[in-house]
Amino acid sequence: MRIWDIHPGYLNRSSLLGEHRELHGIVSIVRNNKKGYAKHPETLRWVGHGWALSQRHKLLVAEMNLRGYVDKSPVRLRSNRGVWPDNEIDPPGRQINLLKEKYQSREPGRIPLPVNAQQYWAQHKYSVMSRDLGAYKRIGQRLASSSGEKELHELAAEILLLMKTPPNPRLLQNALSHMWGYVSRYAAIPGKELDSWSLPRLLEKIQILTRENNVTYLAESTALSELAAWNL
Repeated sequence: MRIWDIHPGYLNRSSLLGEHRELHGIVSIVRNNKKGYAKHPETLRWVGHGWALSQRHKLLVAEMNLRGYVDKSPVRLRSNRGVWPDNEIDPPGRQINLLKEKYQSREPGRIPLPVNAQQYWAQHKYSVMSRDLGAYKRIGQRLASSSGEKELHELAAEILLLMKTPPNPRLLQNALSHMWGYVSRYAAIPGKELDSWSLPRLLEKIQILTRENNVTYLAESTALSELAAWNL
């Protein structure tokens, strides 16, 4: 039994759908006081964190939707709103390594498992930009002269904390505008019309144009799916 903490984009099809099933299993245990895996460490860390389970489910569904799957099983737990479990079975850097071992001879996820901190940062930069502009600038400057596995593990832990907070509406608009810059050449849309779009519509259009035109940088971005999970 495993509920990952790193972004669902790193999971391949089997792992993504498998986590979705296991999350519903934990929800059933928590909601109905079932025995089963009630004492499993993965179950225990989610007890009392209904809101966080619901939010992880939204993140999974946003990634599933991006890959063409349709979810018909919402999770509506609300306990401890805004609070995530304060522990992981494995730290995020270790989770990345576990997936590398697991996927050696299997299909990868949508987002390549990073080989260094710079690649990890490139995959998360718009997710961070939408939440904390100070952190976005600080991390970017720090990584200009760093490398190695230690930096990757430290960065993964830092960014995981940032991504447990909802995007800031003002910063979200800025992040989406930056993402739009990568796909705008493929869309003949007048500026005035674009200004009238809601943020969900803008993100959806970015997703469509990214897939249709194989825009690799955005296709390997966490923001491409996870921003849709926060009720924009």
